Amino acid sequence: MSLLGLEFLLLLNLWSKFIYNIPNGFQYYGWEWTSSNLNNLLKGLSIGFLFCISLFIVESLFGWLEIKSDSSGNLAIVVAQGLFSALAVAFFEELFFRGWLLKELEKNYSQLSSLLVDSLIFAILHFIKPLAAVVKTFPQFPALFLLGMILVWAKRSSRDRLGLPMGIHAGLVWGYYILNVGQLLSYKPDVPDWLTGINHNPLSGVMGLLFLTLLAQIMQKKSKFPY
Repeated sequence: MSLLGLEFLLLLNLWSKFIYNIPNGFQYYGWEWTSSNLNNLLKGLSIGFLFCISLFIVESLFGWLEIKSDSSGNLAIVVAQGLFSALAVAFFEELFFRGWLLKELEKNYSQLSSLLVDSLIFAILHFIKPLAAVVKTFPQFPALFLLGMILVWAKRSSRDRLGLPMGIHAGLVWGYYILNVGQLLSYKPDVPDWLTGINHNPLSGVMGLLFLTLLAQIMQKKSKFPY
């Protein structure tokens, strides 16, 4: 995946240069090293992280799970690893889905069609795995589709720059990484999986979908787009 990511970065610049005669493909598709874009990245990171942590805090208040204290002493390492992994994943995925792909779609289709198709492809490509694994994890498809829409609206709300969607994406991944890899969650056995997440994946649970719906409403209004 790392090699594919590096190959994509190279091809992105070649594509913009030879197809559109634009020398800086990163800036054209939404990434730039400016203070405003970096501030949006940090803002999105905070939003995504707080939304993720808030989901589990609410579930713990309802008594559906317990957030444990760190007993291994490795939490600082998990936090740092999670941040690095989350930023790397968000950078490549957002540059591809909300950068290159969305820009190409918007050249030929309406804002609504581009939004829906981009989000649909984003969700589908998360299921390139064996059939048994697809069936097992398919309940998270609606949440992935909604997340794709959230990230499109986030980009449209920030002058078509990628800082905010990258930050939100990274924040969500980072928060879950800390709690999951740090083994800080203990689910109550009598709570149905469809509520908190099938296989303990919050994207495949009703609560996770509700929290994403709230975030979607905020981002849609912030983008000032009707859809």
